[in-house]
Amino acid sequence: MAFIDELKAKAKADKKTIVLPESMDQRTYEAAEKIAKEGIANIVIIGTADEIAKNGAGYDLSGVTIVDPFNDPNKQKYIDKFVELRSKKGVTPEIAKDQMEKDYMYYACLMCKCGDADGVVSGACHSTGNTIRPALQLLKTKPGISSVSGFFLMEVPDCDLGYNGLFVFADCAVNVDFDAPKLAEIAALSAESFRNFVGAEPKVAMLSYSTKGSAKHDDVTKVTDAVAIAHEKYPDIELDGELQLDAALVASVGELKAPGSKVAGHANTLVFPSLEAGNIGYKLVQRLAKANAYGPVLQGLAMPVNDLSRGCYADDIVGVVAMTAVQAQQA
Repeated sequence: MAFIDELKAKAKADKKTIVLPESMDQRTYEAAEKIAKEGIANIVIIGTADEIAKNGAGYDLSGVTIVDPFNDPNKQKYIDKFVELRSKKGVTPEIAKDQMEKDYMYYACLMCKCGDADGVVSGACHSTGNTIRPALQLLKTKPGISSVSGFFLMEVPDCDLGYNGLFVFADCAVNVDFDAPKLAEIAALSAESFRNFVGAEPKVAMLSYSTKGSAKHDDVTKVTDAVAIAHEKYPDIELDGELQLDAALVASVGELKAPGSKVAGHANTLVFPSLEAGNIGYKLVQRLAKANAYGPVLQGLAMPVNDLSRGCYADDIVGVVAMTAVQAQQA
């Protein structure tokens, strides 16, 4: 059984309500039909009657809830909540109404904030910024978390490394600039994500081109500082660094380069030192090892909101909805 099928089974066991705000995209309807038929989640599509008729023609939406943002009886409740949350930023009822009608992502996040939905999946035809911005403004980050990061759950076929070929790679999608405290926070969030999705204990490797002082540079120091911060703030996480990739994954190399480390040679959660490295790394594994790359999945938000690639297929949306539902169960 592919790992995504295991996630779908988890989602079905405790169905959550997930909002798809991109009613202007045909892939939304194809995915919604599949999700409803498989019973993965309760799906809400936000859109007008004209948008549904134009873009959803030919799809069976009998198991899907349609919310018209211009005629929804709950709309005033969402406007009031928007103003409550953003009045200090100058948001008035008129501005809130206009924003919700122009950008359905705001409407979706307000449904979550008011308890009418459990998560949101967007990004098939919008940028990552357009997906994250409303979530940060309305849902906020988890208590004690400073920023959102993005990970991929990697499933590598015929691989005895990691956890039977399963890994979390982070951050591969969101943060352009890392400092040591943020890197430590990403490590903690990634460990939690690995545990929640895989159901096994994370072994976190803080990656670098250096292992245990084999090279000296500010980029290496950033990682070693992050390791020290993580050990102090999150002492229960099995974490080590700085480690080169081979030292993190291959037992014989780990024993040679980092003797005595409980993580070296056994890592399943890889924290990259930059977005550049993380993004290149996951795509290399995806293409060369023919790995399944599930994500990017966002971590750090108070409620689950996830981004899609604009080149995604309907089946990708189905998979991300399943992951979002599992996140909602954990929340």
